[in-house]
Amino acid sequence: MTHNWPWVALALLGAYHGLNPAMGWLFALALGLQEKRRSAVIGALLPIALGHAAAITVAILALRFVQHFLPVNILKWGVALILFTLGVYRLFRANHPRGAGMRVGGRDLFVWSFLMASAHGAGLMLLPVLMAQPMSVMTHSMAGGMPLTPLSLSAPSLSATTIGLAVLIHTASMLAVAGVLAVVFFETYEKVGLRLLRHTWLNFDLLWAIALLVAGCLVLFF
Repeated sequence: MTHNWPWVALALLGAYHGLNPAMGWLFALALGLQEKRRSAVIGALLPIALGHAAAITVAILALRFVQHFLPVNILKWGVALILFTLGVYRLFRANHPRGAGMRVGGRDLFVWSFLMASAHGAGLMLLPVLMAQPMSVMTHSMAGGMPLTPLSLSAPSLSATTIGLAVLIHTASMLAVAGVLAVVFFETYEKVGLRLLRHTWLNFDLLWAIALLVAGCLVLFF
């Protein structure tokens, strides 16, 4: 069970990303309300999820690339530094990338989601989980290598299977939470309007910045 916690963590991070309106569910809701169709909400969610998955994949592949050149300790400090820098930046500046307007298609939604997830460091938040020892041991075992020891100078490169499962689990969780939120708010809009959003709104920019700082700490301990 202790070796399965990275998969649970990836799913929980996906749920957290889906909960954040900046990751797309609020955009999907706005498009649905504009066209007055639930199908518009659902139709917007898939390209948004694919753009998010692409941003996650790019971050993971970048990690896989640098694993060939850097010792694991230096790599961990590098990732922690990037997470801390992005977290501090998000604390003081919350501007979002600008792109397509409300008249958008699937490709526009994909690009918008990719840029939004990249700008928020969504992929970077997964790196502490993927660099954790249970994930490294599992990847090493898949490759048929000898067991890792604390004296290992470098971590094994993430396998294509591990990357695929990580992206799939994270994105599926993100899509499920975002989809439920978007559809529920769409269905209740005529009764309560946006009053619920106004009264229950959280400062997700602050919460996101704190999450990045926490991830920076975690990457040094696992």
